[in-house]
Amino acid sequence: MALVYSLVSTFLVSLLSFVGALALVIKGGLLQEVLFLLVAFSAGTMIGGAFFHLVPEALEMLPADMVFIYLLAGFTFFFLLEKYLYWRHCHDGHCDVHAFTYLNLIGDGFHNFLDGLVIAGAFCVSVKIGIITTIAVVFHEIPQELGDFGVLIYGGFTRVRALFFNFLSGLTSMLGALVGYFLVQAVSGLSVFFLALTAGGFLYVASSDLIPELHKQKGFRRSTVSFLVFVAGLIFMWVSKRMGV
Repeated sequence: MALVYSLVSTFLVSLLSFVGALALVIKGGLLQEVLFLLVAFSAGTMIGGAFFHLVPEALEMLPADMVFIYLLAGFTFFFLLEKYLYWRHCHDGHCDVHAFTYLNLIGDGFHNFLDGLVIAGAFCVSVKIGIITTIAVVFHEIPQELGDFGVLIYGGFTRVRALFFNFLSGLTSMLGALVGYFLVQAVSGLSVFFLALTAGGFLYVASSDLIPELHKQKGFRRSTVSFLVFVAGLIFMWVSKRMGV
């Protein structure tokens, strides 16, 4: 039954990707006004998630030198991946869909895969622990999915396309649940590798793509607001860590 509980829970978590549908009822002009705020919040949650959640968790399972090697591997991998995406999609000098949108989906896919590993491992311990873990993941995912949707729209995706691809990225949590259930003992080394790799990817996307987008905001008020929202993303991740989420 642990496998059934794990798959059902991760499917429900993947449905959170549709939280971005709330933006569909917002008029285009107003949506554009708040998109840069979602990008700022996403940058904050990515960096905060890496430093407050992923890296500390990895450090509990591996020596620091190995964790940071994996983190740099993730950073380098995303750098190379972006180089390819820019060649593939922007080789003519014009790009309607920015490469960082795909990087965000891939990074979120890794993150969701890890969520699946964690949820399945918890259900293998007990149903109660599995439910508690799933609830924690849900509260962690809601603001991130809102930010991810904003990043995809900001990068050039249509609203429907953003919802669809965000949902596909969310479904990787079910793959993680399968791996976590069948290889719960053997996958421990792989899971810590993905923790550090994902942290490196999130740091690259946030620092190399999202924050530079925020620098393009003109005007003291918009720049200040975007910075404060970025800090809010960091604080949210810190508070969730302090609360044990």
